[in-house]
Amino acid sequence: MAEIPHLLVHDHKDNVGVVVVEGLTANTDMLCCITEDNTIFRLTSKMDVPIGHKIALLDLKTGDTATKYGEDIGKIVADIAQGEHVHTHNCKTKRW
Repeated sequence: MAEIPHLLVHDHKDNVGVVVVEGLTANTDMLCCITEDNTIFRLTSKMDVPIGHKIALLDLKTGDTATKYGEDIGKIVADIAQGEHVHTHNCKTKRW
């Protein structure tokens, strides 16, 4: 049986991916798929992350831009290590 991806990444320029399975726990060896061309890679989750939430694909520093769909989706407001949860506590919109 084929393995199901844990994380989807939409564009090669993205630095975050979206969890697509329920109950993702810390230290999971995730199968990740870049939907642009179905490239796959592996990444270890550093914490429990709910379905629909984002995970950092690389270390992100305060002031960096979060990129999803190849587009700017927000500003990193606290350092995030590769494999950690990216959400409102460490990423904010640039609209205001």
